[in-house]
Amino acid sequence: MRDPAKLRAFELADQLVISVYGITKRFPRDERFGLTNQLRRAAVSTASNIVEGCTRASQDDYRRFLEIAYDSAQEARYQLGLSRRLGFMNIDDSNPVETLAEETCRVLNGLIVSLR
Repeated sequence: MRDPAKLRAFELADQLVISVYGITKRFPRDERFGLTNQLRRAAVSTASNIVEGCTRASQDDYRRFLEIAYDSAQEARYQLGLSRRLGFMNIDDSNPVETLAEETCRVLNGLIVSLR
């Protein structure tokens, strides 16, 4: 079994979850069941799928879960940009978390490519 804590992709995904939860606390209350919930779910899904993939015995299954994690990270990237454009975050708040989401995607993609 693989240890997700040893993966840079997991470290980034975990940081993304914490950042997303922190930033979405300031979103409008009426977005609690909308974009706030969706963005949090995408971030948590990214980290969770990396962890679940690490439990899989076959490399194909491991890669499949990393691909799902990548898809969720891309979803979070879009939702972060949308949140900024809707005015839920200012540029100073959005830049660090959007950069973190981009780096998470880049590292996950590299890991996936290395497994092909």
